[in-house]
Amino acid sequence: MINHLITQKNWQTQLSEAITSIDELLGLLKLESLRSEVYIPEHFQLRVPRAFVAKMTVGDSNDPLLKQVLPNKKEQIAVTGYVADPLSENTHNPVKGLLHKYQSRVLLTITGACAIHCRYCFRQHFDYSANMPTADAKQHIIDYISAHPEINEVILSGGDPLNVTNRRLFAWFDTLEAIPQLTTIRLHTRLPLVIPARLDDALLDRLSQSRCQIVMVIHCNHANEIDALTAEYLQRARAAGVTLLNQAVLLKGINDSVAVQTALNQRLFAAGVLPYYLHVLDKVAGAAHFDSDVRAAIALYWSLLAVLPGYLVPKLVRELPNKPFKVPIDIYNDA
Repeated sequence: MINHLITQKNWQTQLSEAITSIDELLGLLKLESLRSEVYIPEHFQLRVPRAFVAKMTVGDSNDPLLKQVLPNKKEQIAVTGYVADPLSENTHNPVKGLLHKYQSRVLLTITGACAIHCRYCFRQHFDYSANMPTADAKQHIIDYISAHPEINEVILSGGDPLNVTNRRLFAWFDTLEAIPQLTTIRLHTRLPLVIPARLDDALLDRLSQSRCQIVMVIHCNHANEIDALTAEYLQRARAAGVTLLNQAVLLKGINDSVAVQTALNQRLFAAGVLPYYLHVLDKVAGAAHFDSDVRAAIALYWSLLAVLPGYLVPKLVRELPNKPFKVPIDIYNDA
């Protein structure tokens, strides 16, 4: 259960008080015995909000939330095929801060910061310093979108777009809503799960007033990430007219079982969120130990089809470099 002294603080205070010390994290969870299995990364260091840690089970070294954030020495093992830029995003970067890989939509990296550092993150090696849109770049982004009438949706990403202040985020909304061809603004975020209070009244009021359709894709991998308070905040977002979807990453030893996936998708639905994608892991350097065999992923998918209604079974996909769409896993032939 989340400590109410934590959740009573505003989201920015919770963000500033995130745990960055491995020793502190292990101490809070009474798992000092794990010290020999972890390391201190020079890059992409530990970062996890206390509200998320409070959802972990004290004394459980296999806690599925802990395993997502605790740096493990396995990350230091170089594995062939696992690279720094697994999606070749740097080749789809026509304007600073803008990625144009899919025909009808573009992605804006409005911040390089995240509230939490997930160890399997496919952008952990991304050069954000070279891709942060400046005030000058904002006009270039507007001009680029206007010059491509096929673009009708903008995805705000990063980093995590909800990591920025409401003032900065609302300024982006004002800019995008002024482009007539845009019909949808999408946010890809982990904040509602790791600091639920980020879905504050000011944010939800602004989203409800947008002339564009607002889609929020949360990144939830395990049912334990959604407790009663988190579900309450998600329901508030839904009541504000936000379409809520979830994309999960298939993680070996964390959520690669029928029972875990079933519980995840049922709990998402109870919180007003529809399952969207289940991603086979992007082959990013340092994350090979999270990867699951595609044949096992297909077997899992067939099992989910048997136990869940179709609307609770996410699409099983992988993202490949230079493909202008998410690639569905061939459940008949890839095995």
